[in-house]
Amino acid sequence: MSAPSRLARRMWHQLEPIHAALYFSPQAFGAAAALGYDVESRWPSYFAYRTAPFGRAGTRLATALYYSFSPVTIAAHVPGVWEVATPEQVLRARLEAVDETYRHLLGDRLAGPDVAEAAELARRAAESVPVAGRPFAAANLDQLWPDAPHLVLWQAATVLREHRGDGHLAALAAADLDGCESLVSFAAIDAAPVENFAGRGWSEREWAEALERLAARGLVDAAGKATERGRALRDQVERMTDDLAFEPWRRLGEERAGRLAQLASPFLGAVFEAGLLPMTSTLGIATVQVAD
Repeated sequence: MSAPSRLARRMWHQLEPIHAALYFSPQAFGAAAALGYDVESRWPSYFAYRTAPFGRAGTRLATALYYSFSPVTIAAHVPGVWEVATPEQVLRARLEAVDETYRHLLGDRLAGPDVAEAAELARRAAESVPVAGRPFAAANLDQLWPDAPHLVLWQAATVLREHRGDGHLAALAAADLDGCESLVSFAAIDAAPVENFAGRGWSEREWAEALERLAARGLVDAAGKATERGRALRDQVERMTDDLAFEPWRRLGEERAGRLAQLASPFLGAVFEAGLLPMTSTLGIATVQVAD
């Protein structure tokens, strides 16, 4: 792995959990419930929170954005989420949820100078991302910046992780992996258990057909495990994802990126110590290893 790729991956591991707390914290579910969303499942609030920067997105736009979700699953939530609350209401609620989450996790530490410095560095990196072909990054970058430094840090982390995610979808498409195949090939390298992908909504038949297509390409064996060729292709996807995510860190510089990682570590630690993220999620944090 090249030095730029290592830096991009390191910053992803540092910032992804800071952003992802929105989809798992009790405060975020509480805010969603207050808007009227069903929180027995995390998906109604997930689609509302993550899609709101696009306004009243319809099914086709959401299908284009959510590459690895079954179109049937997407249609079950979008545009229905806007019948519960408007995108503007959801955007306010998600910031309030993030505020409550991190005040609960870090308390008075949010008022310290380290948080303000982290917010400044993260915002500088976020505002430097190229947005061509990066819809999630662009939509989040179009949002007004909040005032509180910890919320600036969260919003910047959101822009940066969505910028990386946009690039990841481009890498999957370049590898000729469709939405279902992207998950099947990920499970095939044992990055996450197959059952973890049930929420993406693909049927058993669709999963089996994707396995057959991958097998025909020599990417999985008869047991559904990745072949050497399949692992090489996933390595290619991850390497391209890292390369496409490097630009904001190139502009910020390795020294300042390292400083941001140091300053943001209490947020990362608090998220993990609170157990907010599933131990075996589909995020890929600390699971995907890319060959040199």
